[in-house]
Amino acid sequence: MPPPIPQCDPRANYQAHRQAVAAAIARVLESGRYILGPEVAAFEEEFAAYLGVRHAVGVASGTDALALSLRALGVGPGDAVLTVSHTAVATVAAIGICGAQPVFVDIDPVSFTLDPGRLEEAIRGAGDKRLKAIVAVHLYGHPADMEAILDIARRNGLPVVEDCAQAHGAALEGKKVGGFGALAAFSFYPTKNLGAIGDGGMVVTSDKELAQRVRELREYGWRERYVSEIPGTNSRLDELQAAILRAKLPALESDNAARQRLAQIYDRLLTDAEVETPRVRPGVLHAYHQYVIRAARRDELQRHLVAKRIATLIHYPVPVHLQPAYRGEAVQPGGLPQTERAVTRILSLPLFPELAAADVEAVAREILDFSPTRKG
Repeated sequence: MPPPIPQCDPRANYQAHRQAVAAAIARVLESGRYILGPEVAAFEEEFAAYLGVRHAVGVASGTDALALSLRALGVGPGDAVLTVSHTAVATVAAIGICGAQPVFVDIDPVSFTLDPGRLEEAIRGAGDKRLKAIVAVHLYGHPADMEAILDIARRNGLPVVEDCAQAHGAALEGKKVGGFGALAAFSFYPTKNLGAIGDGGMVVTSDKELAQRVRELREYGWRERYVSEIPGTNSRLDELQAAILRAKLPALESDNAARQRLAQIYDRLLTDAEVETPRVRPGVLHAYHQYVIRAARRDELQRHLVAKRIATLIHYPVPVHLQPAYRGEAVQPGGLPQTERAVTRILSLPLFPELAAADVEAVAREILDFSPTRKG
């Protein structure tokens, strides 16, 4: 029996960088500096330079990165934040951490990201809600339509926070995501394109004052040690994870290129299958955190692939606005038809930099075998 094909494999990424990671860990352990030391400071500088922004602030998780970004913009109890329901629940949890309420906006059916036209409708239909910000999610590694979103945001006096948790290295017209909004939030969860061996996050911005506010918020509101100028929290990227991420950052571009090559194989081989492959807008560099197809018989296809020892996942099976914790939150007028349709059809195929092309070909063959009446 052939070995299983995993949907993702963070252990394979560790093995690919084993020597660099081991040296990074040893360096930290020998240093005696374990919290907010030279590794975090160096990684902040290197990650900011990679993205082309001026400031980066390491925090404990991607969720905290979003929450602290919103808090730095003054979002708090009684405020409302516009975002999508088709996202990881962390996006919406971060809004709740601030005491604010989400207003859910529908997605563009091509990219699965925030639909600018529906965003404009949601702002007009917000009534007496105190809209304070927009969170644009670059889902699956495909950038949201930032030009249109920022235009709407400027006309309505709303700052934009980019949720880049799945989009390390993705770009629009040559500019990396993370450099468009007032602030942007990254996650370094182990399965991300740039993943730690544990958790971690980063807030990036080119605004010096916002960066300073995030630095204060992440550590008790301190400017001077033990003196809190504002109410803060404890959300610090630790030295070990920063060192590991520094070791892996130089390979991010090549790892993303590997993802893109594998995605191209899927694109080519699945042309005649009974599925829709991801569509990429002009000017977009897709980071392919996930390779997400649409299938009318999604559940049957998933069972077929499981029987062939091929793992898949659904990102995400239940829109946030339909989950028990968030039922009753505001949904834009007209509802979220594209969101609710998408979750019945999406399926994430195996994709990670170390995946063999032969395994991608095997997955594609099984999908084609499932498709007796092929397109065309």
